[in-house]
Amino acid sequence: MDGNGRWAQARGLPRAEGHRAGGKTVRRVLGYCRDADIRYLTLYAFSVENWKRPKDEVAALMHLLVDYLAHEEPMLHEHRVRLRIMGRREDLPPEVDAALTRVERATAAYERQLILCLSYGGRTEIAHAARELARLAAKGELDPESIDEDAIARHLYLPDVPDPDLIIRTSGELRLSNFLLWQASYAELYVTPTLWPDFGEADFKAALDAFARRDRRYGGISATPSPQS
Repeated sequence: MDGNGRWAQARGLPRAEGHRAGGKTVRRVLGYCRDADIRYLTLYAFSVENWKRPKDEVAALMHLLVDYLAHEEPMLHEHRVRLRIMGRREDLPPEVDAALTRVERATAAYERQLILCLSYGGRTEIAHAARELARLAAKGELDPESIDEDAIARHLYLPDVPDPDLIIRTSGELRLSNFLLWQASYAELYVTPTLWPDFGEADFKAALDAFARRDRRYGGISATPSPQS
């Protein structure tokens, strides 16, 4: 969800106002996903690297998160959306973690899922899985020779969540920025110059239309040869 700061800067507003506008976009996108019958929506809300930002901006982001939960929880119940958190929860302020935990528990029975990546990094997640496997091996509960891709996947933060089919990057940046590095191996990428606060239904439909045209071969060959073949 990139571009909040640039959106605010272009309007002569504090960066926090860009993040607030970005929160409104989250509500809209949840609605788009519901209408398109998309079961999983994962949002990169705050990375492990984002802690390096100015303290006042980080504090504003944490405050906005708690405020967002308070205002949007009824919407999660209305649309039967389960909130889940992915990342280093121990890094979050106690009051933020408590608010997240409360909403997670209150929505746990719903099938459609909104996954917020908070204090998250793809490399950090893979390192976490490696440590968990190492602990099991040290206790004699795991043969190192048995470690394969499935074993690593089972020890990621949310192993029951399927790998993403589509990753949308707003603001025109051409990089993953340490997002779902393991899970994104065969995800289709879509980049739009639209800043996140301006991301609307037309942008969402354009991303889905682009995805529908992709030929997903997973390392194989196309089942339908092109006319040039």
